[in-house]
Amino acid sequence: MTSDEIKELLKQVKYPGFSRDIVSFGLVRSAGFFDGTVKVALSLTSSDPKAPLQLKADIDRALRGQPGVTDILVEIAVTPAKATPASTATTATGGNLAGNSGAPKKIRRAIAIASGKGGVGKSTFAVNLACAVAQVLTARGRAGRVGLMDCDIYGPSVPLMMGLSGRPEVLGEGTEAMLVPMERHGVKVMSMGFLVDDNTPVVWRGPMIMKTVQQFVQNVQWGELDLLLVDLPPGTGDAQLSLVQTLPLDGAVIVTTPQPAATNVARKGGLMFQKVNVPLLGVAENMSFFIDPSGQRHDLFGSGGGIVTAEKLGTTLLGQVPLLPEIRAGGDTGLPIVVSAPQSTAGEVFRDIATALLDTLERSAGAAGNRTGN
Repeated sequence: MTSDEIKELLKQVKYPGFSRDIVSFGLVRSAGFFDGTVKVALSLTSSDPKAPLQLKADIDRALRGQPGVTDILVEIAVTPAKATPASTATTATGGNLAGNSGAPKKIRRAIAIASGKGGVGKSTFAVNLACAVAQVLTARGRAGRVGLMDCDIYGPSVPLMMGLSGRPEVLGEGTEAMLVPMERHGVKVMSMGFLVDDNTPVVWRGPMIMKTVQQFVQNVQWGELDLLLVDLPPGTGDAQLSLVQTLPLDGAVIVTTPQPAATNVARKGGLMFQKVNVPLLGVAENMSFFIDPSGQRHDLFGSGGGIVTAEKLGTTLLGQVPLLPEIRAGGDTGLPIVVSAPQSTAGEVFRDIATALLDTLERSAGAAGNRTGN
């Protein structure tokens, strides 16, 4: 029995109170089989003492009776979590999870904006997409229901791009304290950039990154959101895995530029999300082309990389964002091009992507509801 075969069986095991399994939550650290013994190691954050006991029993039921299995060993490393007003989570599927392992109440959908490597304009894309989603929802009569969580711990650039500075308001004291996200352009924002000095580098190991991601999910007063976008750092490391374990994601968007140096790594980023059962909502190709003053198009970074990446990952190409000086200038001045020039080519591309994502999420929620009803 291989590790993958064991994990496939573990997909039957739901986290207590959730309709989502422990594999898709990223809780399974390892799974192996040797001389008739299956050994499974889990890592979770919970204040519910019954959760580990139930998980052990459910895992035993899922694996017991499999050919060649004579014994089952389950190790669960539990990080205690103190419940806060926002930490009794209600998932999009209606399940409840006691403690700090889940989405804050009233966040309907959450998606990750990710890339395999740095330098592809992921944060610029995330900022403009968040503003575009805010515009679309405002037109639909749901203003103020978009959040942007900047999890790029080492290089938080979202505050600059959104034109925000200062420190967030803190409500309550001690372990009950809640941060109030700042807001601009119709988007609620939380970032490490609000919490550290501009001249202070963040030099942290994995556990500190994991704790920060958890706090941004659980100890921020997001309020009612239709959509929370999470800007992740490049790669497939601690921040990505912490997010998957802490926040039930409804999907991920992979950002790349057209050239193979970016698309090859972006594909690995997409495979990471697929491995933890987070749906890929699509690939966005940034810096796709440049139009010179004469109107001639130049493919400065090659062409076709976005669609090839999407095809290899079995998803769709959401759109191609042109390389424009105005996009860069908007990020430097805190006025994203979607806000400063909403009718521009780039503004329309971002709004089209925002509309497509919102519609896709609504359709998938409707399909899930129909399956549950049946």
